[in-house]
Amino acid sequence: MKASATAILLACAALGGVALQGQPTNKPFSPRGTAATQVAGTWIAQKPGIPPQYPGGKWIEIDYGRPILRGRKNIFGSGADYGKAVNAGAPVWRAGAESTTKLTTEVPIVVGGKTLQPGIYDLFVELKDGSWTLIVGTQPTQDTHDPKEKTKIWGAYGYDPKFDVARAAMTVTKLDHSVDQFTIGFLDMSDRGGKLTMEWETTSASVAFAIAR
Repeated sequence: MKASATAILLACAALGGVALQGQPTNKPFSPRGTAATQVAGTWIAQKPGIPPQYPGGKWIEIDYGRPILRGRKNIFGSGADYGKAVNAGAPVWRAGAESTTKLTTEVPIVVGGKTLQPGIYDLFVELKDGSWTLIVGTQPTQDTHDPKEKTKIWGAYGYDPKFDVARAAMTVTKLDHSVDQFTIGFLDMSDRGGKLTMEWETTSASVAFAIAR
């Protein structure tokens, strides 16, 4: 009798484990990420009992969805089909996944010869084989996707170039390793500016920007 009860308990535990494995984790398919840098402040080193400080610092941040390769190869494609897979029917790439990628800056910055005043902007990329163009815009956006909405965008669906405020050619290079999750970051930063970079699979694209004086 005890053996039968034990067997039943083990069977229930096994079934419970299978059910648990099949349950959704509620984790977003493309988790949101943030790239951030801070400029224009004065670094004060840590002293006993006083944490490090950076008074006067201004933030530049990018909020974006971070898609994962999940075993896919040649994610951007080639030739006339370059970019179509990640654009998913939109005219440009949302530079990530899900909702529209957003740039928030507390300091004026210069991108592609255009000065962007402090504020919130949309980021897109026009993808061509070996040639990426960063697009900064101010088109109104949706919180959730409504395909019937014709003015506000979600991701890059409904993108309208009349809202563009800056465009800048990006330098595209091949990596000698593969980046599994799409990543945006800041490189070579100083109080004069730096580079915004995007990397996914074996492609890296960057564009220089300056801090407006």
